[in-house]
Amino acid sequence: MASYSRLNREDITVSTDKVVANAWSKDTDTLSTFFTSSAQAVFSNATSQGNFYIDIYRDNINVTSSAEIQVSTAYGHKAGSGSIAFTNTAGALGNSATKVIYNQYRQLVFGDENSNFTFNGFESNDIWVINVARGRYKHALKAGSLNLVLADGSNTFHLTDDSVTLTGSATTTNLGRQFNLVSGSSGVMRGTTLNQTTAGSGSYGFVYPEAGIIIINGEAVRNETPVWWAEGSSGTSNEGLSKQLYQSLKNSGGSFQLDSEEKVSSQFMFVRVKNSEFNYSSNPSYIDGNGNLNNVTMADSPTTYITTVGLYNDDNNLLAVAKLSQPLKKDFTTEALIRIKLDY
Repeated sequence: MASYSRLNREDITVSTDKVVANAWSKDTDTLSTFFTSSAQAVFSNATSQGNFYIDIYRDNINVTSSAEIQVSTAYGHKAGSGSIAFTNTAGALGNSATKVIYNQYRQLVFGDENSNFTFNGFESNDIWVINVARGRYKHALKAGSLNLVLADGSNTFHLTDDSVTLTGSATTTNLGRQFNLVSGSSGVMRGTTLNQTTAGSGSYGFVYPEAGIIIINGEAVRNETPVWWAEGSSGTSNEGLSKQLYQSLKNSGGSFQLDSEEKVSSQFMFVRVKNSEFNYSSNPSYIDGNGNLNNVTMADSPTTYITTVGLYNDDNNLLAVAKLSQPLKKDFTTEALIRIKLDY
């Protein structure tokens, strides 16, 4: 018959550690290839999916059916420019895809659809958005690991968050921490001011590590290359706007570095085996049908080998099993302390 020993409160402790890993598929921290699905990037009418967002893959989805989404890109305009207005049949007369996107992200950040994005005092009419796929960033993007390169033909932007420059402080929003998207690398801002463009249009955007979202200030990048990052025209379907960010990522030559961060909680249980305990086996072959020891030497000098620890609830239902790396010898002259670790 099995023997049970109750764990006391002092036998259990909990520890939480941060585990950093590569963000992208195939265990890499650099996204170097960018593909879209021709079936998904459609712009034929006001409600086509491509007008709202475009999914980006590491592998060619037309060749590799198991290709996974890495990020999604989108364009938003607070007045709705850059996409055709919805009709009555679409259910929201007067709105458009770009206005929906802008409203969506200010709702996420500010909790309402009245606040506008202001980048270090400058309010831009439009934003570009990078959404890192949920499975790619675990609990959060690792602050300071972002190295994002955008290329538009005449300019190259080397962007990062300013978490290292801010030495740990950040603005707190509905999406968690908010860092500035700035020119620089590995969390260190280049220069001493957030207004890094010649026209002084604020920072390049915001980074939200807990949500896996990067919002790019449209006016800031437009001041560098007006034609490439052109603002959407009112009431017009600008197919290039929703694909602009994807194309800029692709033109960079493949340099989007990012790490994920995950909090792993571990529960440690210390199973204490006293000298008087567990010296006899509960294996049925230990005794014969009459209750006598099959091995008479066990009567005077019983010796067992502990190989497994079972964790039970109060109803003696087995919940978990811990295996020792090698059998642990046990008799009346020895005691043991076995540490069990459960990660969750």
